[in-house]
Order: sequence, then C-alpha cells, then structure tokens
Amino acid sequence: MKKLNALSEDRFLKLFFGFITLSFLVAAVCVPDRGDMLSGLWRIITSPAKISTNYFYVGGYAGTFLNTALVCAVFLGIYCLPGVKPNNVSTLAFLLTAGFCTWGINVLNIWPTVAGVVLYGLVKKEPLPGLVNAMLFSTGIAPLISELLLRYPNTETIGFNWPGLGLALLVGLIIGFFLPAGLAHSPKVHKGFDLYSAALPIGMTAFLLNAILYNTMGLKVDDVPAIGGMDVASQMTANIFCGAVFVICIVVAFLMGCKPKDYWKLLVDPETVTNFSSTYGNATFLMNVGVYGLFILGYYNLIGATFNGVTFGIIFCMLACCNSGSHPFNVWPIMLGYFVASTVCGWLAPLVGGNFAGAINAQAIVVGLCYANGLSPISDKYGWRYGFAAAILHYLLVTSVPKLHGGFCLYNGGFTAALICMVLVPELERFFRTKEERKALKAQKTK
Repeated sequence: MKKLNALSEDRFLKLFFGFITLSFLVAAVCVPDRGDMLSGLWRIITSPAKISTNYFYVGGYAGTFLNTALVCAVFLGIYCLPGVKPNNVSTLAFLLTAGFCTWGINVLNIWPTVAGVVLYGLVKKEPLPGLVNAMLFSTGIAPLISELLLRYPNTETIGFNWPGLGLALLVGLIIGFFLPAGLAHSPKVHKGFDLYSAALPIGMTAFLLNAILYNTMGLKVDDVPAIGGMDVASQMTANIFCGAVFVICIVVAFLMGCKPKDYWKLLVDPETVTNFSSTYGNATFLMNVGVYGLFILGYYNLIGATFNGVTFGIIFCMLACCNSGSHPFNVWPIMLGYFVASTVCGWLAPLVGGNFAGAINAQAIVVGLCYANGLSPISDKYGWRYGFAAAILHYLLVTSVPKLHGGFCLYNGGFTAALICMVLVPELERFFRTKEERKALKAQKTK
C-alpha cells in the first residue's frame, strides 16, 4: 500500500476516480430495487432535470447509482487518455459531477456541452488534454440541455424530437465553445475566494439563456418535482454507502503511511493551500477525503436532513473541495454561520409577518450550505469570524439566486458564493487585515 503514496499525483487520482466509479457500480447492483435498474435509468434520461430533481424518486436507487457510475466511467475514461494528467481541479470537477448525477446530470445530457469544449479545442488549436476539466464543468448546465431536448417550448414533457435534439445540440455547442474563456477569467473576479470557480461562468450563462429562451419569449416552465417527490429518501442507503466509502479511504490512507500528525499539519497549516495531494502527499489527501466526508455526513445527520437524491448528491458536491482547500477546520465557521442565520431569521420572520422557510434542515438551505463551503479560503486567509460572516451572507442570498437562472444552473450555491466574493472581498481588503498581517503586527509590537 505504501507504494501508492509514491505514485505521481495524476496516476493516484486516476485510481481514486476509479474507486469512486466502482463504488457506485457496486451500489447499483446491491440495492433492493436492482431489478428496476435499467428502466430506472431510462426514466432518468427521459425526464427533465431542473433543480432540484430527486433522481431517487424519478429512477429509483439502482437507476440513480447506475447513472452515476456510467457518467463517472465516461469521464474516468477521458482522464485516462494519453496526455491527460488529473490534478486538484480535476478532483473538484470529478466529485462535483458525480454528486450532480443524483439530481441533474445524466449519461445523455452531458454530451452537447462536452462536444462544445472539444470544438473550442479544435478551433483554437489547444491540446484537448488541457480541456478535460472544462468538459466536466460544462455539465453544470445539463438541466437546460434536458429541458431543450425533451419539452421546449412546451410546459409538458413531449419526449425526444428532432427540433429539440437540434436545439439542445446547438445550444450545448455554443455553451461549451465559450466556457473555457469564462473559466480562465473567473478567478480574476472572485480572487480565488470561491473554490467553485466554474460556477460563475456557468451561472452567468444560465442567467443569459434563461432570459433569452424563456423570459424574453414569455415562456414559463414549471419545476419538475411532483408533490411528494422530494420525500423519496433513505437515510440508511446514504449512510451505509457514504460511510463505507469514507471509512475505506481512511483505512487505506493509514495503510499508505499517513500518520495523525501528517493530517494534523494539513488542518493547522497557516498557509492557504489549494492543492492537498501535491503539497501533503497522496495518503494525507485521501485521509482528508475520508475525514472530511464523515464530517459532512455527520453534519447532515445532526441537523436531520432528508436523504433524498439531492441531499445524497450534495455530500459529494461538498466533498469536491477536499483537494482544493476545504477541510473540517476551515468549514466549521461556515456551518456555524448558517446555523446562526437560520435561527435568527426564524425568530425575526414571524415578527414581520413572513412565512419562514429557511430552517437549517430545509432542502434549499441544506443544499446552500454545501456550496457555502467554497468560501473556506476566506476563513483561511482572514480567520474564522470572517468565514462565519460570509456564510451568513450566503444563507441570505442562496434561495433567491435560482430566479436568475431559472433552475438551469446546478452550480447555484457556487454562483451565489461568487456573488458574495464580489461584494465582500473588496471590503475585506480595504478595511481588515489578514491573519498573516495581524500576526506580523503583533510580532512587531512585542519587539
């Protein structure tokens, strides 16, 4: 096992992606409704997928796990092509895509935008191995592809049709073609304080297309989930699957040679580190996957979240930052901020005659917290109080942002985090000192 720790980052990450893919495939053939696996997958493929669509309700547990395994296998195969070297950003892209496979992405609606990224590479003569991460990030707008493919401009699902296929392909090619430029520019906007960096160009694209294709045309399509659809959930399935995956990661990390002091160094490192696998080694990165994963799972159990397909998926969407900067020590202030904001708003809303729907275990808030963890660099650089404040702002905005993009952007919470950065970071830079600056000032005073 210790030889795994000596592998290059890209080779180890390919193995890790393979483990995640295999885990979902094994789960698909082990859950009780495995006999309905293929028909469940077909229902997922042939259904619209606006957020938030519970694939456990649409296609059953086996169909959902099979869909995730197939999408993961597709992208694992792409990462294994000659010249492709996965890195920390690839970890974020892969786990994020896997998480969305239980509530918005399927093995059919990924292709038009992926083809658009390929087209961009061919036109700009850029090597395709360097564009693989962009291919995965492009699927963040997959619900729009399903919408165009299956029912646009109707309000009811009409199924596959040639005009829908042509429109979905055209729009997907356009999105994928222009996305790489947006991905390159996004960090300049939020200055690296939003780990879900791809959410900004995807969110803006969804906002633009929702305005053009729907609002301007006077079209309004109802959300997909039927009444009671979000109630199809299984706490046992989520806990057994996630618990097994994360415990295996911890055990393997120990066998690879990770010691508690190695992981502790990652947790308390005063520097802002955005690539754990290359900085601390494969074993320590894998330890963070397991520990941070159990930390997330424990939080959602503690607040009483309903473990439907959406909640199950966001565990992996939140875990996606495990190689890019997030860990329990810089995320707990964000969780605390959400809890305090929910408590205060729950107390204030009745006083002003409001109908409060932002309880800490409400579906939209559970999902929102997942992406608020992308603000962990604020905790790292400025301290936990500022991460706490950023989380409160995120809580206040996250349920309003879907109105901008019409439910077509799976990166809704990450898009919200980018908006928070655009507002908050300039004020932090102007009025407050970083942890390093405060430490240097304190040292200067003691001389």
